[in-house]
Formats: sequence, C-alpha cells, structure tokens
Amino acid sequence: MNLSPPHPVESPSSYSFRLKDIILGAQMLFIAFGALVLVPILAGLDPNVALFTAGVGTLVFQLITKGKVPVFLASSFAFIAPITAGIQQFGLAATMSGLVAAGFLYMLLSMLVLWRGPDSILKVLPPIVTGPVIMVIGLSLAPIAIQMASEAGSSYGVGTAQFLAALALTTTIVAALLARGTFQLVPILMGISVGYVGALLLGIVDFSPVVAAPWLMRPQFTLPTLHWPAIAFFVPVAIAPAIEHIGDILVISSITSNPLLRDPGLHRTLLGDGLATSIAALLGGPPNTTYSEVTGAVALTRAFNPGIMTWAALIAIMLSFSGKLGALLRTIPPPVMGGVLVVLFGTIVVVGINSLVQSGSNLLQSRNMIIVGVILVLGAGNMSLTIGQFSLEGIGLSSLMGVLLNSVLPNPSPGE
Repeated sequence: MNLSPPHPVESPSSYSFRLKDIILGAQMLFIAFGALVLVPILAGLDPNVALFTAGVGTLVFQLITKGKVPVFLASSFAFIAPITAGIQQFGLAATMSGLVAAGFLYMLLSMLVLWRGPDSILKVLPPIVTGPVIMVIGLSLAPIAIQMASEAGSSYGVGTAQFLAALALTTTIVAALLARGTFQLVPILMGISVGYVGALLLGIVDFSPVVAAPWLMRPQFTLPTLHWPAIAFFVPVAIAPAIEHIGDILVISSITSNPLLRDPGLHRTLLGDGLATSIAALLGGPPNTTYSEVTGAVALTRAFNPGIMTWAALIAIMLSFSGKLGALLRTIPPPVMGGVLVVLFGTIVVVGINSLVQSGSNLLQSRNMIIVGVILVLGAGNMSLTIGQFSLEGIGLSSLMGVLLNSVLPNPSPGE
C-alpha cells in the first residue's frame, strides 16, 4: 500500500515557464500584433519602441501580479487621438511626460482600491459615466478613419484610396463573421494583409525604405521632458481606459474561473498596468493596456498558463530590434489602415453602448439623459477649455464633466 501523500494537481492557470510553450507565446503575440503596431503608426510613434515597451510592460505586469493573470499588455487605442493632438500641441517629449502622469493615475486608483475596496471606484465611475466616455473615444477617432480611407497619396488618387479601404474593410468584416479557429481571432491582420496585397498589385508600395533599413537597430527611444500643460491634458484621458481595465480583469476572471479581483487583487492589476504605461512613456512608447484579442485567444485555446505571455513578451522585445520590420510596417498605405479603422473605432462605440445596456440604466430618465448627453456632445464635438497654460478638451473634458455631473445631480426618487 502506498501511504505517501498524493502529489498536488497543478492548476491549468498556475504559472509555468516552459520551452515547449514558445509557439503558443508567438501565437499570442501574432494575435495582438496588428493592433499593437497600428496604434504607434497612427499616432506617429516608432512601432519598434511600441513592441519593446509592450514586452517590458507585460513582464512588469507579471511581476506585480505574481504571475497569476494570463494577459498581454500593448498599445492602447484610447490614447490615439490625444497622443496625436498632444504631439501637435506640445511636441513628442512633452507628450510623453503627460503619458507618464497618466500611468500615475492608475497607481493612485490602485492605492484607492487597496484602501477602500473595488466598490469605491465603481461608485465614482458608474456605467452611466464610463459608457458614454468609451463611446466618445470611438466617435472622436472616426474622422481619422475617414480621412485615411479617402486621402490620395503621391502615387494614387482618391478612387484608389477608397478601393483599398473598402477591400480591407470587407475582408475584416468577412473574417470576423465567417472565419473559424485562430483566423477568427485575427480579422484585423487579415484585413490589412488583403488590403496590402491589393496595394502591391496596384504597384503603389515603395520598398526603398525597407531596403535601406538595417537588419538590426536600436528602437528610437524618446525621453520625456516635464511639461505641466501636457500632464493636465492627459491625466483625465486615463479615466476611461482604467475602467476598461477593470472590465477586462472581470472577463479574464470569468474565463479562468479564478477570483482575480481578490487574488492577486484589482489593486495589483491596476498598479501593474500603471507601471507598464509609465515605463512605456519614459521610453517614448504608447500607453499599455490589456488586450481583449489575447483574452479571446486564451478562452478559445484554454491556454491559461501565464508563462505563455512571458514568451510573447520576450519575442516582442526581440522583434523590436529589427530595423527592417519597422520600415516594412511603414510601407502599409494609409487607406488600408483607414478601412480597418472604420470597424475598430466603430467597435469602441458599440462597447460603450453595450456597457450602458448591460447596466440596465434608464436613458430616458432626466438625470441620466443629461449626463450621457453632455458627455457625448462635449467629447464628440471636441470642446476645449483653456485657462492659462491649463487645457482640457475632448475625451478628458467630457470625462471630468461626467464625473462631476454624476456626483452633484440628485438621484431620482424611487417612483420616478
């Protein structure tokens, strides 16, 4: 008779870093790759820096969360419009200081959650505020998608641009609706790939920058310079993606059947995301966020081991030193990106609508109608408020107005 105690059964979501998981890690990076490099391309940043900071940010997140959350962190779409505006208004280095401060907001929320618990955040930022703010993110980006999809280039006209945009858009839609297995997780990449092939057949892709680029090169890191107006501009923008982070963690908890809000805790996940965002900005990269595409892949493959994300992070860091890769990404014609963005930015709006629907909010109730209406009009209309060197506009201003209105407007009586 064997009286020795049985060996504990390792949970599928326990951290394990194994060589055999390198292919799974590469797959996770491949799924995130399209959106990861799309954000810096649109925002005017270096895609190689974004790859590097996504890898480093994911590793930092894993350290903070004790390797218990199977997520990959990469470029956040919520910051595309603010980064573009920030670079035009303040310059790249000053914009990075604002993004560093945006990461600090995550850290402050982390301390608040540690002190008061997760419910304290939800009271300040209920769905009636966060839902329309998320919608504003998509609506404010819509003009960028239309401009890119319709703008002629040096070697092609408006008609060609719209054809390429339609080709990329159609492919993305068909892939999202009809593809199966892994291909269903990468409709963005499929749309870009087919649109790119169309551009190649039309002979409008210039490969001379790729030929001139070195095989190995250091990413073009940019150090931030302290700029208070840029900090005031970016901190409010971080409210919406911080709330999206909370939603992502709830989804991952459901997929893995682990109470991640308690262990490792929402305070740790917020802290990890905030540190990843600030570290990225210190090097000139876009803010990081948890990727829903990768979460979907985790659900499909049942690959719950967070060690797989370590491989994805390491591969991203290695690829960031490829000069030819960065040059190749820049050869993608803007109309191809514009076609894909029509779906992506529209999806952000729908996510905001869905959060309102799921919350059961009565949008015809006067208080809710005022809050939602003010947020949408101020945000989509890109209203700006400038006092001296202090400036708020668009997403940031509408977010703060939503929080303010929600806190001061009286709640309706039970019978109203």
